[in-house]
Amino acid sequence: MESSISLSFFSFFLLQLTLLSATKKTYIVHMKHRHDSTVHPTHRDWYTATLDSSPDSLLYAYTAAYNGFAATLDPQQAHALRASHSVLAVYEDTRYTLHTTRTPEFLGLQAHSAFWQDLHQASHDVVIGVLDTGVWPESQSFDDSQMPQIPTRWRGNCESAPDFDPSLCNNKLIGARSFSKGYRMASSNARKTRDPATPRDLDGHGTHTASTAAGSAVANATLLGYATGTARGMAPQARVAAYKVCWTGGCFASDILAGMDQAIQDGVDVLSLSLGGSSSVPYYFDTIAIGAFAALERGIFVACSAGNTGPRGGSVANVAPWIMTVGAGTLDRDFPAYATLGNGKRFAGVSLYSGEGMGDEQVGLVYFSDRSNSSGSICMPGSLDAESVRGKVVICDRGLNSRVEKGAVVRDAGGVGMILANTAASGEGLVADSHLVAAVAVGESAGDEIREYASLDPNPTAVLSFGGTVLNVRPSPVVAAFSSRGPNGVTAQILKPDVIGPGVNILAGWSGAVGPSGTEDSRKTNFNIMSGTSMSCPHISGLAALLKAAHPDWSPSAIKSALMTTAYTNDNTESPIRDAKGEETISTPWAYGAGHVNPQKALSPGLVYEASTQDYIAFLCSLNYTLDHLRLVVKDPDANCSKKFADPAELNYPSFSLVFGSNKLLRYTRTLTNVGEPGSVYDLVLSVPSTVHVTVNPRRLQFRQLGESQTYTVTFLSNRTLNDSVTSDFGTIMWTNQLHQVRTPLAFTWTYF
Repeated sequence: MESSISLSFFSFFLLQLTLLSATKKTYIVHMKHRHDSTVHPTHRDWYTATLDSSPDSLLYAYTAAYNGFAATLDPQQAHALRASHSVLAVYEDTRYTLHTTRTPEFLGLQAHSAFWQDLHQASHDVVIGVLDTGVWPESQSFDDSQMPQIPTRWRGNCESAPDFDPSLCNNKLIGARSFSKGYRMASSNARKTRDPATPRDLDGHGTHTASTAAGSAVANATLLGYATGTARGMAPQARVAAYKVCWTGGCFASDILAGMDQAIQDGVDVLSLSLGGSSSVPYYFDTIAIGAFAALERGIFVACSAGNTGPRGGSVANVAPWIMTVGAGTLDRDFPAYATLGNGKRFAGVSLYSGEGMGDEQVGLVYFSDRSNSSGSICMPGSLDAESVRGKVVICDRGLNSRVEKGAVVRDAGGVGMILANTAASGEGLVADSHLVAAVAVGESAGDEIREYASLDPNPTAVLSFGGTVLNVRPSPVVAAFSSRGPNGVTAQILKPDVIGPGVNILAGWSGAVGPSGTEDSRKTNFNIMSGTSMSCPHISGLAALLKAAHPDWSPSAIKSALMTTAYTNDNTESPIRDAKGEETISTPWAYGAGHVNPQKALSPGLVYEASTQDYIAFLCSLNYTLDHLRLVVKDPDANCSKKFADPAELNYPSFSLVFGSNKLLRYTRTLTNVGEPGSVYDLVLSVPSTVHVTVNPRRLQFRQLGESQTYTVTFLSNRTLNDSVTSDFGTIMWTNQLHQVRTPLAFTWTYF
């Protein structure tokens, strides 16, 4: 009896311990005061003392990006810290997600031009830090045979892991670190095997983004015969440092912040983050925005992907004005494929299928409509009837599960081909994939016709064919349907995204640990073709590195301004850039921001819009943040709102986002700094809609010398009537002379009806 009671008590005790450990989570703790080295020798000592009874729970001690730490705490400990006078805020760790070559030629970066060769030479001293899924160091994209010694100022290194020897790094790949404590805590109770703690890329995404930004030139690069040519990054002579912060299941805020903190200390010049979270989180709760602000203070340019939740309005992420937010567009290269139906109709689509073709013989075509089989219409695993599918082509609606998985489901059920058909959610935007079965992706309108044929014809048939690689596609660029859109959900007065860059069907380096379509793919390839704003972001990071090499004294805001004010809004047919969300749909600044980047013009923009750290602080104060909110973003404990904009739109930003509410009259100033030629004169060219009357004063700007600044004032008067159905409109302010066109986009929104 006694032993039974003891056993019961022991079981109860174990249960309590289990429950206690289960309630522990990772929290990020922001400290209020400066670190006092006379009391605590290091930041870690200070944070450990703050934790008091649980010093072993400390995961990260942040220094460069943040005054604070990450720790595993139970709710009671978190509550106690929130009540502490030395703590500014405590919040739970959050999960971010990844936003998942011909490109240099498309952007005008000719490899053999003497000018570009000189610029690439100068970029030897520029380091791009890539926060992603790590790096595959053996990739040819990180060959260092053309690279001089590592700059002596560099403080980073390559860490050791069972599958990663530090000697794998070289004069090209000069840093490789991993940050997994947040991920490991979040997955501590998961049944699946956790990823090993290593900087090695077991996913492929990180190698792809790093090589897009700064990959060395590799001849005869290809994905299974597609897109054959020389692959190279935007800044092929720049250095790469990889910070692995993303793991199976996502990228955790505590790990991202640790990666940014280390990158700042290591001495990167550019930070590239192809990941993001919510589109409406205040800046003081946005880990990436907070880390990017600390980077900005050190003169580091930060580029982030806009997100892949387009074409829904208001979906754009990473919207802080000190971040370069990048949307995605197409290249002038395509991978055509065709679906020919039994009724003679032929529909064009895209594919990267590299297996045996179907020949010329038509085979049966089947579509499981929503009414008969809801999961079958989207080809979910286990949803297809083998008797109905065997030997046929299956129509699979796009959505919910991955595009390549749908083809695998068809193959496993005995199907010989797939037509991947867009629905209204993805419109006409097409993404080519390396399918495991013969497959063609088609847009919504083609998909509707094919679905109708398969549903109504008593004996529907189809055959698929593949067209390889085609160049000089027109029109291009086109905004990708998946690219996230404005307006800005945090601050409507800041236009986001800032620009678009190439983000559809991008060829770049790949991991040897995974096939081109994922972990279930046994094929191996040194390069892969991927799409997403994850791909467009490193293009801009690499271009920023080139601008930094050409103009070492330029601030991050000057680099951003140069890329924005020289961007273009017409495609290669000289028509306004189209939007893949619908046939013949013209795009707008909500989708492309200032336009598609033009690196050649960005190198010599003529004028730039500068913004200092104090300007961004005045911007934050205009949002009516408390001092505690402000100090969650700004590391300086003395930061205050002695200078405060009356309106967030007063920030000296390279675009205007005007919100008409109860006030129909808005007036703002902008300041331009001459980085072109002394004795420059610029005249105004104004293009505005009839819904707004715009007055600019003065209409001419004269600059006697380099570095001189001139200010202009713009008055906006809404002409929109209550009967007018227009809720948004667009225009342009352009300052022009014979050498330069400095273009500033205008976006107008009406919140009254």
